[in-house]
Amino acid sequence: MSDFRFSRMAVLRRSKAMVSPRQLRAQAAFWLAAVAIGVVSAGFALMADFAQESFERLTGGGWRRFLPLIVTPVGFMLCAWAAFRFVPGSQGSGIPQAMAARALRDLPGRGNYLSIRIVVGKIVLTVAGLFCGASIGREGPTVQIGASIMMAAGKVADLATMRGLILAGSAAGIAAAFNTPIAGIVFAIEEMGRSFQARTNGVVLLTVILGGLSSLMILGNYTYFGVSLASAGIHDAWLVVLCGLIGGLAGATFTKIVLAVTRRLRRWRDPVPARKVLIVAGVAGLIVAVSGVLAGGSTWGTGYTQARLAIEGTAPDAGFFAGKFVATLASTLSGIPGGLFAPSLSVGAGLGAGIAQIFGGSVALAAVLGMAGYFAGVTQSPLTTIVIIVEMTGNHMIIGPVMVAAMIGFALARVISSEALYATQARFFVADALRLHRAAQQVQAEAAARRG
Repeated sequence: MSDFRFSRMAVLRRSKAMVSPRQLRAQAAFWLAAVAIGVVSAGFALMADFAQESFERLTGGGWRRFLPLIVTPVGFMLCAWAAFRFVPGSQGSGIPQAMAARALRDLPGRGNYLSIRIVVGKIVLTVAGLFCGASIGREGPTVQIGASIMMAAGKVADLATMRGLILAGSAAGIAAAFNTPIAGIVFAIEEMGRSFQARTNGVVLLTVILGGLSSLMILGNYTYFGVSLASAGIHDAWLVVLCGLIGGLAGATFTKIVLAVTRRLRRWRDPVPARKVLIVAGVAGLIVAVSGVLAGGSTWGTGYTQARLAIEGTAPDAGFFAGKFVATLASTLSGIPGGLFAPSLSVGAGLGAGIAQIFGGSVALAAVLGMAGYFAGVTQSPLTTIVIIVEMTGNHMIIGPVMVAAMIGFALARVISSEALYATQARFFVADALRLHRAAQQVQAEAAARRG
């Protein structure tokens, strides 16, 4: 009888704790943040599409096709300067910043990479970059946006599991951006998590579900690149291997160039940092503009249209792969906010289509396989690559060939470049945060010594 009374009291205490004001506030903040990620992601997608369409209308036909030679470099410089001056920490994809924030734990520098200010700045400047013709995407930025919203909710609700919330917000960002819930979960495990704790599972799953549903209600049910009808047989094995090898080689080359140039730019000391920012952005913008003019405008923006046509069987122009590769490389190094996911998938689709045109085979199948090999080579995250491509194309019949191409691309990329792109960039952001933290501590110590 005493045991029964004891267990009943324990249940009552647990029930009271679950409905305490603090718990109710925490749950409300979490649910609202998860829904907000989906809503913000959907609004971001609509604004990004509008910006890209506006740029296409502005530069379409006649003498206007040369306008980017002025608009793009100037726009790049304005975006890079605004990010440097008003929203530091918003540059680039956003995925490395979210990873760095998880590594920083309780260091004050975490807030420099994840905040509501970052959310606003990331959206505005990424949309502005697309309006200038930058070869960027909104998917990586949505990861930083989702993580920022979840961290803000954690602060409001006084939640202790910040690292888990960042992970959940990042996964929901990918899921909402691509309408790929499974890929969001896999991304959290493979790229963001690296060590996925059991207690985080439910948080990630619930956040992905709520964020995905709220985005779905606004944008509707869709597959990002339409529906691929490509099929593969044993006679296509050579194409799978070739796309994996060439894709992995190209993806690893992209990563090595980005990291090598980034290290050189970080070592470049300039007494006026803003001047360096403007020079780099201006040169990158000019490269993007020239590559776009030479390619007839196909390399500007996300590359969504070209990738979708390729996986439907219509190959892009012969120079699309090289032009898009260069434009994406310049945009990544420019210092403006913007992601790599959509442009990289577009580059991969162009590469695969080019392989099919040169060596024969199905353009539609090769485009999907090229996406798998190249994207796995860039990110060195084969599981995320496999799931995200299968979900985005709606074709589960070629999951086997996609897996093989992605694993070949990943293996070759690891041989060529032992450094993963996002993880290495995250270390750069961690180093910057630690350096600023130590400088602030030194200033405080010197001030205390003067007062003493």
